[in-house]
Amino acid sequence: MSKIKTAFFCSNCGYESAKWLGKCPSCEQWNTFIEEVITKDDRLGEPGWKNYSSLKIEIKTISIHEVLSGEEKRIVTQDAELNRVLGGGIVAGSLVLVAGEPGIGKSTLFLQIGLMLKEILTLYISGEESEQQIRMRADRLKVKDRLLMNHQDNFYLLTETSTQTIFQEIKKLKPQLVIVDSIQTLQSSYIESTPGSVSQIRECASEFQRFAKETNTPVFLIGHITKDGNIAGPKILEHMVDTVLQFEGDLHYTYRILRTLKNRFGSTAELGIYEMTDQGMQEVNNPSEILITQKEDHLSGTAIAASIEGQRPLLIEVQALVTPAVYGTPQRTVTGFDLRRLQLLLAVLEKRGGFHFGVKDVFLNIAGGLKVEDPSIDLAVLCALLSSYEDVSIATDTCFAGEVGLSGEIRAVNRIGQRIAEAEKLGFKKILVSKYNQKGLKNQSHQIEVVMMGKVEEVYKHLF
Repeated sequence: MSKIKTAFFCSNCGYESAKWLGKCPSCEQWNTFIEEVITKDDRLGEPGWKNYSSLKIEIKTISIHEVLSGEEKRIVTQDAELNRVLGGGIVAGSLVLVAGEPGIGKSTLFLQIGLMLKEILTLYISGEESEQQIRMRADRLKVKDRLLMNHQDNFYLLTETSTQTIFQEIKKLKPQLVIVDSIQTLQSSYIESTPGSVSQIRECASEFQRFAKETNTPVFLIGHITKDGNIAGPKILEHMVDTVLQFEGDLHYTYRILRTLKNRFGSTAELGIYEMTDQGMQEVNNPSEILITQKEDHLSGTAIAASIEGQRPLLIEVQALVTPAVYGTPQRTVTGFDLRRLQLLLAVLEKRGGFHFGVKDVFLNIAGGLKVEDPSIDLAVLCALLSSYEDVSIATDTCFAGEVGLSGEIRAVNRIGQRIAEAEKLGFKKILVSKYNQKGLKNQSHQIEVVMMGKVEEVYKHLF
């Protein structure tokens, strides 16, 4: 008989303890320990994917020089945005975790991607929906018409939550890509606890990790997030996988952002932008056009920033509103920008420019629902604040790229040539940059007027 073991797990971070504790020693949260029964039953035998292929992997210690190096094989999908965030395509044997709010479009996006991979045998495992529901979604997305034209027969569905059954079906089908929707609904017979519990998520993810590495099959795990915005389950889940993608976006906007949080095969600064339509998720190839409001009137408090996300230059609109404080303490309200960074910029304007923002309410918004961390948008934020303060509009054909230092100097930013080229492509006539970026602009000719500035005071005199 196998031994039955009970343990206590922190539901916040996954810390394991032999007894109940009031406060977790790892994450210091109170009352988060849950008792779970763990029974590792040896009678269940080997995992279902054993003998998956005739290739036997011999485990032995070897020198790093004996390892054959080469470009990893990638499956290039028809979705350019997904290829970008994954670093060029789906790597064979990789384990990718995709998390996001309920209703944001995770299942829709990966159903679409699976159906579009005509040459790849794909298995879509759903623990949340029936086959009829998935077919209804495919019909609604009008993917069925495309399938009939392509005689698609490489996409298979499985509605099951037991990992033992799933691996038996995988062994029969031998898919080249597996999509699991979602990891929180799966249950392993090795563990006697409810689906979605810390030990179940860890065990199921571990089984899929071993499967992906031993059979060289890429696996996508769709995950839930908690009300705090963190990925549900133990933190170890994010460590086990190769890539973590976060699917973001306001439900009131049609645009969705696929952001890379971790990637062992590419950059972690990449961004993919989609538009939610009745035809499913459509790629947005030129996001700068949608992030800039097309307006006829000259309004104060708006400035355009030339930013870069990963390898992609983006022009985004910064909106600011400065009003007299009605109540005793002035408000500082921010959407899509760091609040502490805003307070720093306001302090620079108070000290170096003599503007009395201490008696004003300040509201700042990055248009389009984006969250921006690039310090090069400092100059645009500062100009939007000054524009609203003076109630004077900035010319709509002017944009900005520069970081602002504590002494009021405008600091150089990287890849200035790409930013200027993007602004020129979208029809801007003038861009304000740091004078310390002169090295990066040598021997480059642009149609757009490039204005070099060194101090915040110079920018104020130039614009107002």
